[in-house]
Amino acid sequence: MHPVLQKVTKRIQKRSRQARNQYLAMIDATAEEGPHRGHLSCGNLAHGFAACGPADKDALAANEAVNIGIVSAYNDMLSAHHPFAEYPDIIKAALKEIGAVGQFAGGVPAMCDGVTQGQDGMELSLFSRDVIAMASAVALSHNMFDGAIMLGVCDKIVPGLLIGALRFGHLPTIFIPAGPMPSGLPNEEKTRIRKLFAEGKIERDALLKAESESYHSPGTCTFYGTANSNQMLMEIMGLHLPGAAFINPGTELRTAMTAAAAKRVAAISALGNAYTPVGRLVDERSIVNAIVGLNATGGSTNHTIHIIAIARAAGIIVDWDDFSELSAIIPLLCRIYPNGPADVNQFHAAGGLALVMRELLQAGLLHEEVTTVAGQGLNEYCKEPVLQDGGLVWRDGAKTSGDTKIVASTAAPFSADGGLKVLKGNLGRAVIKASAVAPEHHRVEAPAITFSSQNELMARFGKGELERDFVAVVRFQGPGAIGMPELHKLTPPLSILQDRGFKVALVTDGRMSGASGKVPAAIHLSPEALHDGPIAKVQDGDVIVLDVQAGVLTVKIADEVFAARSPATADLQASHNGMGRELFAGMRGAVTSAETGALSFGVDW
Repeated sequence: MHPVLQKVTKRIQKRSRQARNQYLAMIDATAEEGPHRGHLSCGNLAHGFAACGPADKDALAANEAVNIGIVSAYNDMLSAHHPFAEYPDIIKAALKEIGAVGQFAGGVPAMCDGVTQGQDGMELSLFSRDVIAMASAVALSHNMFDGAIMLGVCDKIVPGLLIGALRFGHLPTIFIPAGPMPSGLPNEEKTRIRKLFAEGKIERDALLKAESESYHSPGTCTFYGTANSNQMLMEIMGLHLPGAAFINPGTELRTAMTAAAAKRVAAISALGNAYTPVGRLVDERSIVNAIVGLNATGGSTNHTIHIIAIARAAGIIVDWDDFSELSAIIPLLCRIYPNGPADVNQFHAAGGLALVMRELLQAGLLHEEVTTVAGQGLNEYCKEPVLQDGGLVWRDGAKTSGDTKIVASTAAPFSADGGLKVLKGNLGRAVIKASAVAPEHHRVEAPAITFSSQNELMARFGKGELERDFVAVVRFQGPGAIGMPELHKLTPPLSILQDRGFKVALVTDGRMSGASGKVPAAIHLSPEALHDGPIAKVQDGDVIVLDVQAGVLTVKIADEVFAARSPATADLQASHNGMGRELFAGMRGAVTSAETGALSFGVDW
């Protein structure tokens, strides 16, 4: 195993020792009580199975049958979650085959950043993760269950479901994805048309036609944003069955995998023969594996927040230095849009996650001896599921890439490092995803232009006022200010200016997107402007240096001059009311920094 991997893991274990021990003591005490239906009063239990059929009532009353709670993010508006409509019936039928019971425990909200991008509703997006975590806790709080199945795909939904599940860490839990939609309009063509629209060269009907050809059917969007990064994480952490992530919805193989997952969660319950509580499965090694996977695949920057929040839910404390130090040794093995032209279906066909994990394991860049829902060890995840003679079996996955322009080897990677870096300086701490940024743009030194919203930047771009070298400083976008919405609308105009030969970069206390692209962007800057962050003191014309290789983000001003400046202010009332935002005032007031997971509720560490 690579010595840096060992060093970072040991550092996290040492840092987390007290919190992790407290967490494990909590879930172990709960597990010792045994199946919780046995502790319910007759009235409690009668309410809990009143809607069941006679056979299920008898089985649950005897306290011998495994009962699995199903928590789902299904809705029929969002393509990624539409396929989940049929899953509860598949799961219940599979459980019945083995004498177990399944109950739909509860639903959680599922919002789509693709719908709310650039809209007022996006200011609820990050907090929706914590709402989902709490909704999952409500669903599981009835104490009727021996295990749980989580149905979710997209950006804040999977992290929220996992945070909720970890607070019931004594329960075995399996995540079941819906899978990506079939490939539509090629990503390069979609990007070309978006740029033409941003430049005013095509009309809205042409843009809508292209977008509709890209996002065209049930299933997850096919670019490698946060939703598909989620599926990678669940697989590399061992919370999926091997090979589950990128099987298209509506196929026989997807149905078979869903049924197999239902039977497996029953087998790993306390009433089965391989008890595997999720709070033990998710440990320091699996969190490190998640960070490795994020770097190796060029995954979403959102997970520099979400992985930290997930880890804290299990008593594990990680920070951006851990991400950066691991990134330096993890080769970039994937070119999936926005880090390349391929979509996730092409990635899956070229060898997919099974091949990536095989490469990383052979290079000593993953912890192999971890607990997974499939059993012991990540080698099982180098296999792929297939239907054979009417049954589901796993065979060895690809050992070499089917397309070296999409999946590379550790011997010949696309880049020697994963591209996620921490930038530090007198502006604070930020992260940058450099894997999609060309080397000639890794250092930008230019005057600042300050903005208090992405709409302000868009308006000035539309007026032709930004035709110059500059660093866009977009502030008061942090979690405490307005909920840290993604600033995805900024990608087309900044890309256009970069293509025109200008040196441009973005510095913000907000987020970009899982689709962060080729413009250097220092994001998640902490502390945020609202909480006395230095970004609030930047003035138009100040020279800012963003240097990926040196890990530097600084404004070139004498320390005493900068310290003496009064910070800018912003009127945020327009972002605190309407579209339900007033209901989230408590979350804005309680939320932690991006580097501590942007959590709006407390844990004990």
